[in-house]
Amino acid sequence: MSHAKRTRAKSDDLSSEKKLKRSNSNDVDYMTQIQTNLRIKNVDIKEHTSTISEPVPDKKAKEDTSEHVISTRSTFISDRLLSIEQELCTKLQDITFPSSIQYIYNPLEYASETHAMYVHKYCTGIKKILFVGMNPGPWGMSQTGVPFGEINMVRDWLKISGPVGKPSKEHPDRKVIGFQCTRSEVSGLRLWSLFRELCGNPENFFQNAYMHNYCPLAFMDGKARNITPAGDGQKILHAACDKSLIDIIQLLKVEIVIGIGNYAEKRAQTAVQTGGLSVQVMVLRHPSPRAVGNQNWNEIAKQRLNELELLKYFDNASITAV
Repeated sequence: MSHAKRTRAKSDDLSSEKKLKRSNSNDVDYMTQIQTNLRIKNVDIKEHTSTISEPVPDKKAKEDTSEHVISTRSTFISDRLLSIEQELCTKLQDITFPSSIQYIYNPLEYASETHAMYVHKYCTGIKKILFVGMNPGPWGMSQTGVPFGEINMVRDWLKISGPVGKPSKEHPDRKVIGFQCTRSEVSGLRLWSLFRELCGNPENFFQNAYMHNYCPLAFMDGKARNITPAGDGQKILHAACDKSLIDIIQLLKVEIVIGIGNYAEKRAQTAVQTGGLSVQVMVLRHPSPRAVGNQNWNEIAKQRLNELELLKYFDNASITAV
């Protein structure tokens, strides 16, 4: 082969090699571009899939979740209050009272079903105002398990009724027959009638307030007369009831405690001071018909609530705006 032919052949080979290299280079660039595009598409697909697999909750789902949280919180508060009361009852069982006290009724035990209905129905959130009575009356809470629980008001206005048991030892003149009792506790009738007049329905009252008794026990002597414990038993009783009241005030985040009667107001003052609580304590005259000058208790009570600037929390026309 001549030198010219060999040179031309070599040149052709070099040209082919360059073409092959360019072709290989183009193939590599093309494959790289495909892979790049695939990666971009894969990212797009993943992002799109992620968007599909995590749908934004609709309004109803949010509302259902919110209602569940509120319901859970409400149940916690009512159950916790019942637990505090049960702890108090356990402590009171260990107290030795003087022999003059021959009968002790505890409606939180024998009327536990209706009492729990009251708590679960009306103590489901924080309360600005806590009304505190002294202890169960014979024809009110002793029969129904509800503070100041006059039969008709509890059954017809608060819409609570149910089976009620009996205390372990019962005085023949103070029999517990629950909602079959035909006697009326005037104090309870007056108190709940006042708030029925002001609030219209129970929900309006319990929106801002709750009714509670300082001590869950009713004490009687042999003649069925109410009697107040004295001596060491009284000190232990007060310490236990004070602690329970402190716990309930903190649980409900109460701002104002209103003692119904001077005794309840005094015990509330002591409990608040003992617990170091920043809570106002006020007093409302007890609605007992035996108290002097109590014939017009309804008007006296409304005037007192107005003086304390609390009437707005119970005025049916302005409750929703408070």
